[in-house]
Amino acid sequence: MAGYLKPIPVPDEVSKTFWQGCQRQELLLQKCRDCGRFQFYPRFLCINCMSQSMEWVRSSGKGTVHTFTVIQQNMMPGFAQEVPYVFAIVELTEGVRLTTNIVGCAPAKVYIGMPVVVVFEPISPEISLPKFHPSPSAF
Repeated sequence: MAGYLKPIPVPDEVSKTFWQGCQRQELLLQKCRDCGRFQFYPRFLCINCMSQSMEWVRSSGKGTVHTFTVIQQNMMPGFAQEVPYVFAIVELTEGVRLTTNIVGCAPAKVYIGMPVVVVFEPISPEISLPKFHPSPSAF
């Protein structure tokens, strides 16, 4: 955590509950009380029906790799020492997609449709980042 060189998210009024959940190792999503749709990233309104009646629900933390790329070069501080790494979009079982990293396996083993589960990387006393690793059924 000390010496963390990558950008650190700054929670705001809308996203603070999400980040507090991540700190507790819970992946929280917004769900509309009116139409029942999940959404990510956090917003004040439902993007489906424009309702202001949003609630926070704990996600299963399970999903699949929707798409990904393997980063072979990145000269930015904090990233350069981690290449190669996998930058991915994961589709959760709740239907929302998150931009994240796939960790816990060689980049060459990642594939579209791979089942994954959330893990959390603490980067500061207030922030833990949701990342994903292969679920046991992935290989």
